[in-house]
Amino acid sequence: MAQMTMIQAITDALRTELKNDENVLVFGEDVGKNGGVFRATDGLQAEFGEERVFDTPLAESGIGGLSIGLALQGFRPVPEIQFFGFVYEVMDSISGQMSRMRYRSGGTHINPITIRSPFGGGVHTPELHADSLEGLIAQQPGIRVVIPSTPYDAKGLLISAIRNNDPVLFLEHMKLYRSFREEVPEEEYTIDLDKADVKREGTDVTLIAYGAMVHACLKTADELEKDGISAEVIDLRTVSPLDIDTIITSVKKTNRVVVVQEAQRQAGVAANVIAEIQERAILHLEAPVLRVTAPDTVYAFSEAEEVWLPNHKDIIEKVNRVMNF
Repeated sequence: MAQMTMIQAITDALRTELKNDENVLVFGEDVGKNGGVFRATDGLQAEFGEERVFDTPLAESGIGGLSIGLALQGFRPVPEIQFFGFVYEVMDSISGQMSRMRYRSGGTHINPITIRSPFGGGVHTPELHADSLEGLIAQQPGIRVVIPSTPYDAKGLLISAIRNNDPVLFLEHMKLYRSFREEVPEEEYTIDLDKADVKREGTDVTLIAYGAMVHACLKTADELEKDGISAEVIDLRTVSPLDIDTIITSVKKTNRVVVVQEAQRQAGVAANVIAEIQERAILHLEAPVLRVTAPDTVYAFSEAEEVWLPNHKDIIEKVNRVMNF
């Protein structure tokens, strides 16, 4: 075991798959000699060569098209979109092409593409860099959306994503890149995609989140425990498709739920989670399922983002409401 940050775990996963499969290619803006804007690919070009780890022009649409073509020729592309706020430039490749390839070809072609991209707030980035746009892709059939919250999960999920024969959007929250370390096996391992993780067992209320909000929920659970409230924390890890079974099992145990996302309220992952709970387990609920989200406005400029972003105090307020309903 080694103590790793999330960025180190991601680099380790990329190195593992570059070693394991000569068809794995890593490319994007500044990922080569510079090692990426966050150094996620640091040292990989020197180790594996410029033909397997290489820079692209500053053109997300070109990165998407290149990924599709390479996948159809038997490669396993791992492109990086430097910041997920720039995803609009590559939406046709993602939603109109790679996610439809298996269906369009009657199962004769696969697109084993893993798109990596940083996202998320709390680190004072410029405009368009921190937006949480996972809901745009979660609505698109044919592509998974995976969002790890820990270094251990990041390595295991990324290896699984690269080995998967369908496209995966792998989103990495910028605030988690270097915020803490944990033990991560140095050898290779995988974590099943489409499987949520119960990060903390509880009996009174279920907190459901993903990405950085998992840690806000864990902090909330610690504070609630002082007041005698036992909170269960579920990390979705894959937000599309959802692990419905894990969610409903927890709902039937605690009978109260708060769903948390950093993204704006309208049409987000949280809304879908709540709809699934209402349809499948409404008779097990002792209170309405509540949401904690960012407001439905454009992401705030960095001077105001701490006010704009949801936090553990917002979660506690909603928990108190469901407990006292």
